Amino acid sequence: MPLELLADIREERGPNVISRENVQRKLVVQSNVEGRDVGSVVDEFRERIQRDVVLPEGYYIEFGGQFESGQAATRTIAVLSLLSIAAIFLILFQEFGTMRAALLVMVNLPLALIGGVFATLVSAGVLNVATLVGFITLFGIAVRNGILLVSHYNRLLSEGKLLREAVFQGSIERLNPILMTALTAALALLPLAMGGGEPGKEIQAPMAIVVLGGLLTSTALNMVVVPVLFLKYGIAKEVRS
Repeated sequence: MPLELLADIREERGPNVISRENVQRKLVVQSNVEGRDVGSVVDEFRERIQRDVVLPEGYYIEFGGQFESGQAATRTIAVLSLLSIAAIFLILFQEFGTMRAALLVMVNLPLALIGGVFATLVSAGVLNVATLVGFITLFGIAVRNGILLVSHYNRLLSEGKLLREAVFQGSIERLNPILMTALTAALALLPLAMGGGEPGKEIQAPMAIVVLGGLLTSTALNMVVVPVLFLKYGIAKEVRS
C-alpha cells in the first residue's frame, strides 16, 4: 500500500530531534562564552529577548548549563557563609566567655570585606562561586588575627597589667606574628592571582585576588581598629592573690 494513501506527505523544515523535560517539549540553544562572565551575558540575553522576541503562547525560556549550576552553587555557599559566621561567633564566645570579646574579634570580618570587595571590583567586578569561596577563606584568616590580639590582651590583663599598658604591649608583641602569617599567605597566593587569564585558573585566580585584598586591609586595620575598640570596650580582669 503506498504511503500517500495513509498520510499527506510534504517536505518542511523542523527539528530533527524532539527532546522532553518534565513532560514538556524542550529546544536547546547553546553557546560558549569567551572574554566575559556568564552572568553578564545572561543579563544581556534577557534584556534583548524581552525587547526583541515575541514568544508564542505556551513558550518560555530558561537559562541552564553553567549559569544554572553557578546560581545553585552561589545560593548554597551564601547559606553556608552565614552558618560559618554563626559557628565562628559561637566558638569565640565559648573561648573568651563574653559576648563583648567575641564581637571584638568579629570586627575583623568587615575589615577583611573592605579589601576583598575592593579587589573584586578592581579585578573583574564579578561576584561568583570563586569569589564567595575566597570570602569564606578570608573570614578564617581575619578572625585568627583578632584572636591573637584579644587573647594576648586578656593574658596580660590577668598578669596585672593596666588596660592601656596591656593593649600597647600586646599590640607590639603580636605585630610580627600577624605580619609574618599574612605575608606568608600573600606570597603563596600571589602566583595564583597573577595567572587570572591562564586556562585552568578560572576558580583559583578570583579566589586568590579576594583573599589578597582582604589580607591587606584586615592586617592593616586590625592593628589599629581592634586595639582602639578594646581600649574603649575591653573589660579589665581582676587579679586576686
